[in-house]
Amino acid sequence: MSQQRRLYFDNAATSFPKPARVLTAMQEYASSLGASPGRGAYREAREAGERLHTCRVRLATLLNAPSPYHIIFTLNTTDALNLAIHGLFRPNQPNHAITTRMDHNSVLRPLNRLRSEALLEQTRVPVDPDTGIVDPEDIRRAIRPDTRFVAVVHASNVSGSIQPIAEIGAICREMAVPLIVDAAQSVGHIPVDVQAMNIDLLAIPGHKGLLGPLGTGALVIRPGLERSLRTLREGGTGSLSEHDIQPDTLPDKYEPGSHNAIGIIGLSAGVAWLLERSIEAIAAHEQELIEQFLRGIHSNSALNDPEALLPGLRLLGPRSIAQRTGVFSVTVDGLPPARLAQLLEDRYAILTRAGLHCAPLAHETFRTSPEHTGSAETAGATRFSLGPFLTPQDVRYATDALAEICEQHARSPFTAASN
Repeated sequence: MSQQRRLYFDNAATSFPKPARVLTAMQEYASSLGASPGRGAYREAREAGERLHTCRVRLATLLNAPSPYHIIFTLNTTDALNLAIHGLFRPNQPNHAITTRMDHNSVLRPLNRLRSEALLEQTRVPVDPDTGIVDPEDIRRAIRPDTRFVAVVHASNVSGSIQPIAEIGAICREMAVPLIVDAAQSVGHIPVDVQAMNIDLLAIPGHKGLLGPLGTGALVIRPGLERSLRTLREGGTGSLSEHDIQPDTLPDKYEPGSHNAIGIIGLSAGVAWLLERSIEAIAAHEQELIEQFLRGIHSNSALNDPEALLPGLRLLGPRSIAQRTGVFSVTVDGLPPARLAQLLEDRYAILTRAGLHCAPLAHETFRTSPEHTGSAETAGATRFSLGPFLTPQDVRYATDALAEICEQHARSPFTAASN
């Protein structure tokens, strides 16, 4: 089996390729505009500011956000999550936070630092060990009078498991506890409606499903919450410059310093591409790819039968198309994840990501952590992640490659492991 084109299956890290219009928009800004938004009254500065506002409007349309001014540009999802977490944290008061065992280090590490300084207590709600999905009632039971927020990853970057955010959001709204949602792997892939899902703070990347460049992201804030969400940074905004305190107006309150204008303009073009096609059409295409992948890794048509997988292969997370996004982490018995990724690249030009994917508790849940496998080398999984420019034929090629590796390794494990 051979193929000239290198197939990119690492869209969970960052999407590639980008729509051509993303690069065109960035080049146009760099070559003919160039001004810093909000830092001048001349035409170029005004136009740069208008283009940033256009991006906010497009994001508000995509996410059904009630106001474009409540969309705060950040460096990435991690930056947005830090603003949400530290913004809701209250110094010198009891602080309790709730997360799940599927969360990314972007949530776990800020919380663990606060906990290490005896500033916060946290509850890590368990999930189903097979699907990685949380029971919303477990979150309800974990809420305490001093709970500052609940933080939940919408779709796992390890297993693709989709959490029941609307149900969790309804519980949090009923209990008057803010809900932070990490949408790094869901926005741009499946519909996300911040109002229907009762999301208070939505952290999103610009460079993944939204198809923009690296260094872009946003935090969507429910109107009214800005009155209690503390700032993480302060500085110049180009507005109210006569005052030496941070303005309360949005979005300036949370956007000190000069913007990554070239990146945000590229992001705006990516969001426009999605809106033109509709998120429903994008999701339908991804579901087709998901079904193709699931069928390709099964040795017969019984998609829900774990015994029907290719020899030695294990898939982390749900078998149901409705319960997952296009993130597939797999292991092959006796074959370290990094070795499997190397074989996929060297023999088939398929690009994947091996390791623990910055989600150690998720790998503990799926028993793929170093403590369960016996070493760091054998821990983790090899991840395939889908994007809108992949085709069913590309996915079939990838699962055929997996099938060949599994069959060869099953026949001669020592040879396969040492090649």
